[in-house]
Amino acid sequence: MSAKVDIFYFVCYDVVMKFRQSLFWDVDPKKINPQKNAQYIIERVLDFGNDKEIKWLWGFYDKNLLKRTISKSRSLMPETKNLWQLVLKSK
Repeated sequence: MSAKVDIFYFVCYDVVMKFRQSLFWDVDPKKINPQKNAQYIIERVLDFGNDKEIKWLWGFYDKNLLKRTISKSRSLMPETKNLWQLVLKSK
């Protein structure tokens, strides 16, 4: 048996990305705005995203925004925060 995976799309500036509903389990995905909710999206994708979602995040958001979000985040798991701080330090 295969599990059903709900998928929704972010469309912003003609950039479309499919996200799993399980990534944003606590909100209505239709109400998420990639610009206004950038911190929320960045934190959630870095903590729970797959390779494709992380790649989209990396290409969609400015590196300085990613760095600021990671350094100021109170909700990222400590392991996630440490990993991404090291990755972004080398960029």
